[in-house]
This record gives sequence, C-alpha cells and structure tokens, in this order.
Amino acid sequence: MRTLIATVFVSLDGVVEAPGGEPGYRNSGWTFKGIEFDEAAYEIKGREQDEAAAMMLGRVSYQAFSPVWPNMTAEFPGYNAMPKYVVSTTLQEQDLVSNWGEINILRSLDDVAALKETEGGPISIHGSATLNRNLSDAHLIDRYHLLVFPVLLGAGKRLFSDTDKDKQNLELVESESYTNGIQKLVYNVVR
Repeated sequence: MRTLIATVFVSLDGVVEAPGGEPGYRNSGWTFKGIEFDEAAYEIKGREQDEAAAMMLGRVSYQAFSPVWPNMTAEFPGYNAMPKYVVSTTLQEQDLVSNWGEINILRSLDDVAALKETEGGPISIHGSATLNRNLSDAHLIDRYHLLVFPVLLGAGKRLFSDTDKDKQNLELVESESYTNGIQKLVYNVVR
C-alpha cells in the first residue's frame, strides 16, 4: 500500500492559497513577502523530492505547475522525472503537457484509493487545496508535511474543510522551529 503525503505551505490561520505568487489572490506570494529566507526551513522539500515515488496534483495546480516546473531542471529534477497523477473530472489527455514525463489522469477519489492499494513508494500531493480537502475528508491522506508560516491571511482557500466529521487524531513525528518563525510539523494520520 502506498502512502499519500500532503505537503503544504500553510498560514497560521489555515490558508494555503497562492503561496508562491499565483495571480488572483490578494495576498499572493505570502511565503516570501516579509519573511526572511532561512534555507534550513526548506530542508524537508528536498527530502520529499528524494523520498517520493510519484506526485499528485489537482487540475488547477497541474495547470499552474505544468508550464513552469518541467523547465526548472535544477530545482525539481526528482519531481520532473517521477510519474504524476492529476485528479480531475474535466481534464482530457490532449490537455496534458508532453515534456513532463509520465502523467495519468484519475477521475475520482475511488481512483485515488485504488492507486494507494498498488505497489510503490510514497505519493506527494502538491498545491491542490480542493484536492487536499477532499482527500482528507475521504480519509485518504496518510501524512501531513506542513510548513506553517507566521502570518494571518484571513480569507483564502483553506487546507481543511469545514465538513462536520468525526475527530481524526494525528501523531506528531517531526517538528522544528526556524529563525524566521516558520514551524515544520510532520504528522502521521492515526488509523
């Protein structure tokens, strides 16, 4: 069985929208605007790239990343080489880029659950706020890698839904604080 890992930049108040400067959000780029860079805080990002066997994205994140990431050969060699899974009900094969390796479209959360049952290493979910919320609500995420930024953003897409559900316990397996106020929190989902 494969492990599904949500890897997320999140504000202290739970917002995950446009951390890298994506257009259309008033606080776009909040991970680097007014936050001193501390290379140590991003160590987990390199480790994730080394440990993941595949990448998963929602349609919106796929459409934002696919024109850019294939050309970032120095920054993302591991991610660029690994298989990608895009969860979308609307994306078609002809919409996929041809320069980003193997890309498969999954049409439903059932398809994601079936993929988790296959042999292979961890699958890392990037961006994809809606997908993360849906996967969490369906109890399909196994681990959270969170970089929590010392900002309050108010409105914006959130990491977790406000769906009424049973309590889900998490086990803290790694944490660290950095000089710029970022907190690394790694949780396994307790089943």
